[in-house]
Amino acid sequence: MTRTGELLREPWVQRGVRAALAAALAWQAATLLPSALSQYSYYAVLGAVIAVHPTVADSASAAWRTVLAILLGFGLAVVVHEATIAVPAGITIALVVGLAILVEQWRVLGEHASWVSFAAVLMFTVGADDPARYAAGYAGLTLLGAAIGVAVTTVLFPPMQLTTAVRRIATARALLVRHLRDIAERLRRGQVPSPGEWEGRARELGIALDRMRAAEALVERARRANPRARRWGGTAGSIREQSRALDRVAVLVDDLTTLVVEFQPHSRGVARMGGGTERVLADALERLADVVSTPYPTARKDGDPDERESAIGGAEAALQRLTTLLRTSEIADDDGFFALGAVTVGMHRALDTLRDRGGEPHPA
Repeated sequence: MTRTGELLREPWVQRGVRAALAAALAWQAATLLPSALSQYSYYAVLGAVIAVHPTVADSASAAWRTVLAILLGFGLAVVVHEATIAVPAGITIALVVGLAILVEQWRVLGEHASWVSFAAVLMFTVGADDPARYAAGYAGLTLLGAAIGVAVTTVLFPPMQLTTAVRRIATARALLVRHLRDIAERLRRGQVPSPGEWEGRARELGIALDRMRAAEALVERARRANPRARRWGGTAGSIREQSRALDRVAVLVDDLTTLVVEFQPHSRGVARMGGGTERVLADALERLADVVSTPYPTARKDGDPDERESAIGGAEAALQRLTTLLRTSEIADDDGFFALGAVTVGMHRALDTLRDRGGEPHPA
């Protein structure tokens, strides 16, 4: 893929192109209207920019919610102004702003609620001489521009937001793999992270997982009213599957790591089992990391297993050795033994979650 093609996959580039085109079209459309409205052409440009969002559904939602908020603000300003003609302007402004903030609590307006107070103050300070004309110019042209913005978002490579989601999944996966391998390496040296160190790592992974979940949710929103949804439905479904599987595995890894850090089952009474507990546990963690790092099958010739199949086979063998170590132990009343058992169960559940996950997502 060329550098230009890669650049056009960037969500911010796509939004910039759509916003620029929508603004230009909105301006041209507004200049064709009668002079009473065309003098406010810049309001159409404002509406176009407001309506260009990362998804078609978000664009449509922003358009009608913003225009509704503007109309509510205008109406409120006119009513308060007419009802308080005999009082000082300062009191009128205070009432307009206070009541506008109250109206903004209406949940229907969502994140566009602040337009109520903005429009109310604008009407009171700029459009009070001819409220009807100003409202028609401002709200009408904003609606026109918003409609153009929604249309451009729908027609011009309507975003599926796959690129960002793929990157967020890759980042979370890389952090999880790094953590598992680091724990394995430390176990081989007879060490584990301190509780404070693990809390710091858990926060870092938690941030990556939050971003991954948000990106997945954005992909789901992007599928609504999107003409590309059918074409990229398989990729979007794979992203959802990979994200949720990785999320579940991260929770399990967090639990088992906490057990290793707090109970250190490799170095307590359970070590009397023999069989190199540290090495067996470290191998199991390392093999689990291999599966996490190879989420997609790869084509191989002559019936040879691909890297993912080999990774799963290696993890199963390592977990079987750890399970055998537990089953052959005569120790049954040691905290370390119970912690190691819980760690083993957690790794089995993580591997079951990762098993048979395929279908590599392609960014778009």
